[in-house]
Amino acid sequence: MPLVYARGEGGSEPRDDDRGGEARAYARKIRPEFARGDLVRVAGGRNQAEAELIRNLLIEEGVPSMLRRSAGFDVPDFLAAGPRDVMVPLSGAEHARGTLTYTELAEAEPAPARAGRGAPSAGHALRLAAAVLAGGALAATVAWAALAISG
Repeated sequence: MPLVYARGEGGSEPRDDDRGGEARAYARKIRPEFARGDLVRVAGGRNQAEAELIRNLLIEEGVPSMLRRSAGFDVPDFLAAGPRDVMVPLSGAEHARGTLTYTELAEAEPAPARAGRGAPSAGHALRLAAAVLAGGALAATVAWAALAISG
């Protein structure tokens, strides 16, 4: 389902039997300025019902959104169970977070955009480099002390 309503061929509105009335009502609420860019995660629900509540709050503010299962969680026997990510276009992310802040449903800090699994942040990379250097210095000190004692 597209995030923004597009007119049918010839510029005519689709009839209710062509596209569900619910989809048309959803598309009419979307503000086009919030429908541009890649999808980013703005909030999460503990289950499908909570995520749909968040999605409905966002559409009332004109921000299109979609739900997806959170990574690493899949229980096919319980289709509505498990956490869901609420994704919005990048242009609407700030407005969505502002809206959800009042309801205490937004993330405390926006998750960085990730190109693949576990792309590290700059702070994480610096901590990792410092740990590797400290470990190397400790190993060098132990090796020097062992050589000094042995002879």
